[in-house]
Amino acid sequence: MKTVRILMRAVLLGMVSLLSFANAEYAKYKDPKQPVAVRVKDLLGRMSLEEKIGQMVQIDRTIATVQFMKDYSIGSVLSGGGSTPLPQASAADWVNMINDFQRGSLASRLGIPMIYGIDAVHGHNNVYNATIFPHNVGLGATRDPELVKRIGAATALEVRATGIPYVFAPCIAVCRDPRWGRCYESYSEDHKIVQEMTDIILGLQGDPPSNLRKGVPYVGGKDKVAACAKHFVGDGGTTNGINENNTVIDMHGLLSIHMPAYSDSIIKGVSTIMVSYSSWNGEKMHANRELVTGFLKGTLKFKGFVISDWQGIDRITSPPHLNYTYSVQAGIQAGIDMVMIPFNLTEFIDDLSDLVKNNVITMDRIDDAVGRILLVKFSMGLFENPLADLSLVNELGSQAHRDLAREAVRKSLVLLKNGKNESHPLIPLPKKAPKILVAGSHADNLGYQCGGWTINWQGFSGNNYTRGTTILGAIRSAVDSSTEVVYRDNPDSDFVKSNNFDYAIVAVGEAPYAETAGDSMTLTMLDPDPSVITNVCEAVKCVVIIISGRPIVIEPYISSVDALVAAWLPGTEGQGVTDVLFGDYGFSGKLPRSWFKTVDQLPMNVGDPHYDPLFPFDFGLKTESVPSIVARSTSAGVDGKPFVFLVMISLIFALYFTG
Repeated sequence: MKTVRILMRAVLLGMVSLLSFANAEYAKYKDPKQPVAVRVKDLLGRMSLEEKIGQMVQIDRTIATVQFMKDYSIGSVLSGGGSTPLPQASAADWVNMINDFQRGSLASRLGIPMIYGIDAVHGHNNVYNATIFPHNVGLGATRDPELVKRIGAATALEVRATGIPYVFAPCIAVCRDPRWGRCYESYSEDHKIVQEMTDIILGLQGDPPSNLRKGVPYVGGKDKVAACAKHFVGDGGTTNGINENNTVIDMHGLLSIHMPAYSDSIIKGVSTIMVSYSSWNGEKMHANRELVTGFLKGTLKFKGFVISDWQGIDRITSPPHLNYTYSVQAGIQAGIDMVMIPFNLTEFIDDLSDLVKNNVITMDRIDDAVGRILLVKFSMGLFENPLADLSLVNELGSQAHRDLAREAVRKSLVLLKNGKNESHPLIPLPKKAPKILVAGSHADNLGYQCGGWTINWQGFSGNNYTRGTTILGAIRSAVDSSTEVVYRDNPDSDFVKSNNFDYAIVAVGEAPYAETAGDSMTLTMLDPDPSVITNVCEAVKCVVIIISGRPIVIEPYISSVDALVAAWLPGTEGQGVTDVLFGDYGFSGKLPRSWFKTVDQLPMNVGDPHYDPLFPFDFGLKTESVPSIVARSTSAGVDGKPFVFLVMISLIFALYFTG
């Protein structure tokens, strides 16, 4: 009997031990069947202050190590502009690097995955061989939200191909002064167009279910990414367009011009919002509790996380980093949840820890920040699928995406002039001509064609840094095999006059730039572009293509050119330019910005009392494609005028193929 009692006690002890082990192993936050809110609450309850602060940290990949990720429970890593694993890194190189960092995070006490972020502002623009789409100003010219949504979906696929689940896009600034160096990142001076273009969020993240509560972030699977609407708020309205400066406007103006696209983005489930470097009426946005916590999180009911810009809290003081402890306090109390530090990791952690331990910043504020970060991570499935694989690598720079970019280019081009008079249009150009001239600094320069935020932060010059088709390359592919194409970047007038060219295509504009480096009070094209226009267009019929991130000074040259095209910053697919030049498709783009006569008029936006532009907002000449003209003529011929029909067809083909 005694032996039986001993055995029974042993069995009971074993069962208790197993039950305790099972309870110890089961954690609600690891259970995907649990509601997200339950998982967030469970995980928050298990975290130490150090682990919570670690989640609020975002560091650049250049200082990230596997050990850092594990020891500090780092919430996020990013690639700044041009920050890559190695030159011309492949998709597999990116995946392997990111997975290494992620394994460090997963080895931490609670195994919270980090989220890797990158700027993908016109395609996956840091990555070699990625499809580079037109910058936002060009997409605004298309007036096509459905196209922009498809671009978002394609960008998401290319970003996921490299193992990255988070992008710092879209920029939903309303640029009110083209002197701003980030104006090309803005879809339009008109907030209504910017609002429509927030459909790119649906492409990046997926369409949220109809029953999703307003303000709750949504990411629809492993082929989608978390998006980031930026820069909150008023970044496009600074005085004289000076980057990171002061936006002087009353609350009504702020809410009616700069805020509407944020409301639309939140309704569409945007996961994160980035705060602007700029100030509103003298108060730094990174320290503006009224707008970040009160309006964004309160009135607009945004439930995702708010992230700072690069060293954004440092710049709360002038000069930056003057009193970092104060900057940490002001930024976190304003409502910033994740801080893009991105280098001085331990200083931030130490300062924030001290501020919490000394009751300057409440634990409720920390829990709000971390809860929002965890909500996004749980909602996008990061806990279930923390590691990337190579299943999507062929999406990077795929032909389907390049075809989509080509479509975007041709829809973004705005025809400003077509012929010295209306009865003699120059476009569509004939594909068959004895000899044509291609000239200008931008005709054979892929970097100039793509603009800033391409491969490097400030962009690049030349054709060797990524793959694409220049305008010159596109022209050579488009014209008849018998047409001689002569290229000179800067021809003198004697050369042009002596060569008997049938017509010339001149591509000129701005060199690449990003952010403050692009601020300009003069808005002039590169030298020697003005003399190229003069030398060429005074000697031969010419089309001038402006490659720029904004309207620039062109009034002095208007009378000498036969046709004028605003091509913005079209990206890698130059064939989109030739698609409309040669009439395979018609011009359809409309100006998303007013084109000034002189910079003295600036700022000048549609609706202003002193509005007197060279070309008004919404302007854009239309042309019909050659195939549609032929189809219309065919229809007319069938209706009973076969002789007239044959004559028309003969004339059309003569013009198209022989000039």
